[in-house]
Amino acid sequence: MCGIAGWVSYRRDLTQQSQVLDAMTETMACRGPDARGTWADRHAALGHRRLAVIDLAGGAQPMRVDTADGEVVMVYSGETYNYTELRDELRRRGHRFTTDSDTEVVLRGYVEWGEAIGEHLNGMFAFAIWDARTEKLVMVRDRLGVKPFYYYETEDGILFGSEPKAILANPLCSAVVGLDGLREMFSFAKTPGHAIWEGMRELRPGHVAVTDTNGSREYAYWRLEADDHTDDQQATVAHVRDLLDDIISRQLVADVPRCTLLSGGLDSSVITAFAAQQLGERGETVRSFNVDFPNQEENFKAIDLAPTRDTPYAHAVAEHVGSDHRDVVLHAGALADPAVRQAAVGARDFPNGIGDRDNSMYLLFKAVREQSTVALSGESADELFGGYPWFHEDRYRYADTFPWLAGKGSLFDAGGLLDDDLTRRLDLGTYVQDHYVSALKEVPLKKGETGLEKRMRQVCYLNVTRKMQPLLDRKDRMSMAAGLEVRVPFCDHRLVQYVFNTPWSLKAFDGREKSLLRAATRDMLPPAVADRKKSGYPSTFDPQYLAAIRSQVSDLLNGDHPALTLCSRDRLSEAMKADQDTISLQQRTVLERSLDLATWLDQRNPTLKLD
Repeated sequence: MCGIAGWVSYRRDLTQQSQVLDAMTETMACRGPDARGTWADRHAALGHRRLAVIDLAGGAQPMRVDTADGEVVMVYSGETYNYTELRDELRRRGHRFTTDSDTEVVLRGYVEWGEAIGEHLNGMFAFAIWDARTEKLVMVRDRLGVKPFYYYETEDGILFGSEPKAILANPLCSAVVGLDGLREMFSFAKTPGHAIWEGMRELRPGHVAVTDTNGSREYAYWRLEADDHTDDQQATVAHVRDLLDDIISRQLVADVPRCTLLSGGLDSSVITAFAAQQLGERGETVRSFNVDFPNQEENFKAIDLAPTRDTPYAHAVAEHVGSDHRDVVLHAGALADPAVRQAAVGARDFPNGIGDRDNSMYLLFKAVREQSTVALSGESADELFGGYPWFHEDRYRYADTFPWLAGKGSLFDAGGLLDDDLTRRLDLGTYVQDHYVSALKEVPLKKGETGLEKRMRQVCYLNVTRKMQPLLDRKDRMSMAAGLEVRVPFCDHRLVQYVFNTPWSLKAFDGREKSLLRAATRDMLPPAVADRKKSGYPSTFDPQYLAAIRSQVSDLLNGDHPALTLCSRDRLSEAMKADQDTISLQQRTVLERSLDLATWLDQRNPTLKLD
């Protein structure tokens, strides 16, 4: 896991641009606290910040291979979980290796297979390869978009980076956000390939982008496909179990301490149970971590997507599987600390957070990083197996919009945060509807598929390609800001493709959410956990937290901060006046996101084009 950055220019001598390359690379320092490296030739310059996980001594980057026709140089972020098999295959094809790293396997794999290298990899990755033999840059992103990758075309080449901040550090890139960028920030529906900054693009999951003297092009090397599913219920459950066993075994490989993120929900408990079993066979004990808040038992308020507290269930799993467990208890003062908000918003590069849950995730990952470098997470199981209410209730799944947005109303603009005139100009409803229609056209369908099965294939596709992406991005940014690598076993493309093609009648065979996952792993879990209803990432209900953010918003309202030209002063004032015990989630969201917006404007100082 690392941070990468680079610049290709066919009209400049980039060996004279070391200061700019260094500035781009250093924005990625938190993603790679262990080492840095740069490389430059006349028309290409690559930068790398390393978080050492595999082959600590031998995996330094940028990494080069000299061929008879010229050198091939790569900067790489992520992990390739099948690298040992690929290394054996490449050795049989005549390649000789000088390190034990997965990085060298990917690089020599490119020398062997060219732009098709992504098709051979199982993992989470984003990398760029400068091929001096043809003077082209090849950029590749993993199939599900677990690792981020952005690029910005210039008059004579391209800039790229793991995060927008790397590109923005180059003077050729202007920090401009227009109406479409704001629409993307506030619409709650990710548009693949879209970055909020004008001129910048996100490399789509499962895609390759190539830049040469003829310009740039992007194409898919993988996408979800509609295939026949011939396994019966018993065979399907067994295959899901076998896949998970193999996936987690692969993802536990590391030369540094590992752990799991254990909320006590079905997804994280499954990961922890498999990890405990597999590490136990090697004589190791898995570490597990959960987030909690002081006096949460007294302060907790059940909401639809978080009806129960996590900690009792996390403790039950930890005792059941014998993990070395720790609760990370986060106090109101830390959650409301402006420095923490600055770190969280800075990590994401735009203020699309969800209040204290972004801040708490960042603090959780910082605490985990003190004891482990790699963590396994249950992220994405809900999108894959059907864990949310909108998979099961007709009012959501048959809505003529993204199901998770059905009935949201004014939450389109973060609960009424934005000024009324700006809201009218953004016209988020039309923006979302246009992208919903476009997304539906992408859905692969089997011939003759109709009725509920057709609709549920559409719902599943939308969740995997639109709903899942912002959550994966959030996970990546918050974890890498703390120098922690978080792996997501449920994003293995083999599992995703198999479950995507499992008929809905099998996915919900017992009338509950995540029937397949529950059936495949029930014997590994305490009954209360196996039967627990979905509960989302927790939020604090500590009154001291709300008092602290009220005070910060009061300071904002009493000044002339640029954020107030975007926010509705009236609704901010209404939220400030709401009673401590009865303030609505919508009002609290307005307060928190006004602070996020102000923080972002201070950090990035973007030029806003609002016409």
